Amino acid sequence: MTYQFSKHYSIAEARELLPQVQSWIDELLTLRSTLGKVDQLLEGRLRTAEDLGGNTVNDRTRTIARFQAILGEFQTHEIQLKDLDRGLVDFPHLRAGDEVFLCWESGEEDIDYWHDLGTGFAGRELL
Repeated sequence: MTYQFSKHYSIAEARELLPQVQSWIDELLTLRSTLGKVDQLLEGRLRTAEDLGGNTVNDRTRTIARFQAILGEFQTHEIQLKDLDRGLVDFPHLRAGDEVFLCWESGEEDIDYWHDLGTGFAGRELL
């Protein structure tokens, strides 16, 4: 059988990664907020034709690089970040030989749900 994903998490493996996944989500939210503030500052400087070089631009570049690095962690681990604001994450999983997602959202204490690849959050079912 051919599968879409090369990595399939057991429930225990996905649960073990939850603290790290939550940490990545928290950092992404912080970085996004920081980036928004820096972009507002730069936009104001553009309107007044101020110099855009220096620390502000370097900080923006570092923030974007870190954001991309964290997104790369999700990709490397084949974990799908579906909604950053909600912290909605899917882990590829095999259920009775079928490829599905274990579904978790920030604030949930545990991974209690799964859904088919095509149904998304609306199709969540209890494990």
